[in-house]
Amino acid sequence: MSISSLRYARISCAALLTAVAGLSGCTVGPDYRGAPDVAHGAAQAGAFVRAPSAGVTSAGHAPSRWWESLGDPQLNALIDAALQNNSDLHAAQARLRESRAQLQQQRAADMPKVSADAAAMRMREPDLSGLQSLEQNSGNTQNSGQTASTSHGQGPLQLYSAGFDASWEIDLFGGTRRAIEAASAQAEAVNADLADTQVSLAAEVAQAYIDLRSQQQRLVLANQSAQLEQKTLDLIRQQRERGVVTDSDVERQTTQVENTKATLIPLDEQITESLDQLAVLTGQAPGALDSELSSQASLPLLPASVPVDDPATVLKRRPDIRAAERRLAASNAQIGQHEADLFPKVTMLGFIGSNASDPGHLTRKSALTWLGVPYLQWDLMDFGRTRGSIRQAEASRDEAAAHYTQTVLAALQDANNALSRYGHQRESVARLQLIEASADRSATLMRQRYEAGASSLIDLLDTQRVQFSAQQNLVQGRAELLNDFVSLQKSFGLGWASAQ
Repeated sequence: MSISSLRYARISCAALLTAVAGLSGCTVGPDYRGAPDVAHGAAQAGAFVRAPSAGVTSAGHAPSRWWESLGDPQLNALIDAALQNNSDLHAAQARLRESRAQLQQQRAADMPKVSADAAAMRMREPDLSGLQSLEQNSGNTQNSGQTASTSHGQGPLQLYSAGFDASWEIDLFGGTRRAIEAASAQAEAVNADLADTQVSLAAEVAQAYIDLRSQQQRLVLANQSAQLEQKTLDLIRQQRERGVVTDSDVERQTTQVENTKATLIPLDEQITESLDQLAVLTGQAPGALDSELSSQASLPLLPASVPVDDPATVLKRRPDIRAAERRLAASNAQIGQHEADLFPKVTMLGFIGSNASDPGHLTRKSALTWLGVPYLQWDLMDFGRTRGSIRQAEASRDEAAAHYTQTVLAALQDANNALSRYGHQRESVARLQLIEASADRSATLMRQRYEAGASSLIDLLDTQRVQFSAQQNLVQGRAELLNDFVSLQKSFGLGWASAQ
């Protein structure tokens, strides 16, 4: 090749690269303009429509570690252990690492691919001198006494080569950029999924712990009630022997005693289940927490007032909404990723290397070889496969938009229902407290009458049984209120920390 031809080739290659660089700024497909505006009036209101008039406040910011407001160190330790050791959380963390690795791979796809190779070859040609001698002897029988000349085979051939191969697909129409955009949004969605797992896990541990303490207290009260009823039965039997009461009175009290004792069995079973549930949630085998939690303890203390953020803040914080929005962004980017397949693809191929028969000559200028080639590829006839992929991506985007809308509406419903349940249960507990206080006063008055000889022991035991029943109902009501408090924090999207 002449010097002028070489210069022309270099100029043409530079012009092609300049044109490619100019085209690479083009990105096909729709640009993402954010999620649809859902329930704008309700989302931008100053407060939730179902917020109770008492027990909540809009002042301040709701704490992320809401369980610390319950003042129970054992509950705090259990939730911290679950956030460290729970297998579902570990699986969510693994999915996050996987999605980030996929994003890294997608970003690397936009960079040149370079590989190095080296080879050494050694070959010996066959020795044909014997065959040549036979041919000469058969062709010249008269000079048989003459010695044939012997030709020796050449020495071994050697070839050494080393070089670099490079290829780079120019992102002319932004297909790779859209793929990176989709992978980035998907990784952010998986990150939000991890936060949602943390929210659900903290709430599940707290509710299991509240159930355990409620069951333990109710079991103690049920045992005390069974003992009182057994004493009443013993007295009625004594009265039957004296002919004061009939056999039907004895049987009626016997039924009451057995019914009360029957309630002890499911309570004991529920305690076992709660202990095992807490053990598994904290990443331990069933029975691992028996020695630590089997002793009875009081319920956590509910804070006097619960801080409640406005709807816009809650919707912005909830991980499930952020995950739905990021998946919508990923689906939108995938449309452009498929639209880029309608256009040509240009790949720059290059090679630079050195070939020589001696390893020491590989660095010589005369041994250097190089090659640079633009490679154009365009699927002119794919019989609608690409456009089918585009329509599929558009349908996926529409589905993701509908899912986002439903997620926002469900979040508003979840928060409003949780606020409503919490407010009504507060009223219910207030009523149960009045009932329990009345039962306590009645039991105190009946004891005074019994000690003064104005009432019988049976009347006193019956009043105490009513007192224990009121106490059991109050314990169960307080546990339900605490569980409603936990559900309220979960509906606010509280309980997660950013993943590093």
